[in-house]
Amino acid sequence: MSISAAMNNAVSGLNAQSRMAATVSSNVANATTEGYGRQEVNLSSRETGGVKVDGVRRDVDETLIADRQLADAEVGYDEAVVGFQTATEELLGTPDDPASLTGRINTFEAAVIEASAAPDSEARLEGVYDAAVDVATGFEEASDGLQELRMEADEAIAADVQRLNDGVQNVAALNADILRAEAAGRDASALLDQRQRAVDDIAGIVPLKTLPQENGTVKLMTTTGAMLLDITPVEIGFEPVGVITPDMTIESGALSGLTINGVAVSTSGNAAPLAGGSLGAAFDVRDTLAPQAQAELDAVARDFVERFQDPAVDPTLAAGDPGLFTDGGGAFDPANEVGLSGRIEVNARVDPDQGGSISRLRDGLGAVTEGPVGDNAILVNLGDALRDQRVPASGTVSSGARSASGLAGDLLSMVSVDRQSAEQRLSFSSASQESLQSAELANGVDTDQEMQRLLLIEQAYSANAQVLSTIEEMIDAILRI
Repeated sequence: MSISAAMNNAVSGLNAQSRMAATVSSNVANATTEGYGRQEVNLSSRETGGVKVDGVRRDVDETLIADRQLADAEVGYDEAVVGFQTATEELLGTPDDPASLTGRINTFEAAVIEASAAPDSEARLEGVYDAAVDVATGFEEASDGLQELRMEADEAIAADVQRLNDGVQNVAALNADILRAEAAGRDASALLDQRQRAVDDIAGIVPLKTLPQENGTVKLMTTTGAMLLDITPVEIGFEPVGVITPDMTIESGALSGLTINGVAVSTSGNAAPLAGGSLGAAFDVRDTLAPQAQAELDAVARDFVERFQDPAVDPTLAAGDPGLFTDGGGAFDPANEVGLSGRIEVNARVDPDQGGSISRLRDGLGAVTEGPVGDNAILVNLGDALRDQRVPASGTVSSGARSASGLAGDLLSMVSVDRQSAEQRLSFSSASQESLQSAELANGVDTDQEMQRLLLIEQAYSANAQVLSTIEEMIDAILRI
């Protein structure tokens, strides 16, 4: 081997070891950086001798990352559902809470019993009226709360759509940067890290598939087949609303769905183009879960209203007259059940502020003049109506006969069971996500191993430097001859 060849070989070795040392130092410095992929220098021998750097390889497990990103979407969905179920349970309260729907009905029943024992007591009649108003308020607050949860879901959809559009555009921009870097022969590892973080940022919104391309770019599509990024990113459209009422649905056109590049797409069902993740959960809450909860609450309200609308309870009522509890002041129409819980009111005929009299609780809603103060027949009928075992006319809370408080208790139990089931699903998906995150971190930078590699690099660097030093001595010796 000639002296020039030996020198070239040693110089190439110094360059390679210098590049490897820089890579190791980058790995150690970014050991705790989220989304960082461990870098490895690819070396090969040169035809003329020595070593050449072929580039820097990003050493990551793409399959593991893809699985973790899918787990992120599942957790995003489950967290949103748990949040809704927990909020719904808080709206209705627990059976042992006096402020719960069951607690309010029980308080009303107790007030009726006390008043029937002393029908001449104006204070006890006022207690019945106050308790009745409290029950109506409980229904109204629960209904309003469900619509507020739908509004929050609508706002969450708008926020997720904005994040998704921004994120996909960010990935597209990084694709272009990576393409230019690789075309110019520059190391694109840092850009690849940024792109992974960009994908991670939107992975919880919809379940994603990342499709690597030969030129270093990636395509993005959902697990249900919607392409989000091909050559250019798609534009997802959504129009939030200012207010939501129980009758507003996506089917009626009152609520916005999604569009992809201006084309409307389905938002319901597991096969919807953007199903799953926090975005899919928000649609499920707004369009399915909350309306279902509203329907069950309305069914309980209907049962409650109809118990007191029967002339058998209050003989002073004519057929079709509103009872003690009304639908916005009028009689309840079975064809207009949607949103009843938000419209329920105590009959104005017993409200002193509206020209009524609480004595009608004792004498009957249709009484023109005050009757005998000792007559408790109608008050007894009110108590019997509350305790009457009735099969609900609508809803799925109970298929058997229930009292008023029993039916409300079944509703609370159903909501509690739904919340517990949602929490179990979240616990499972979170455990899966944590397991995948741990595996991903285990495949990341091992600083101990990197420091050992650095020692080997130092030795190789010293050896190549020693070769150059020896060549220098040889040349000096030759020149002294």
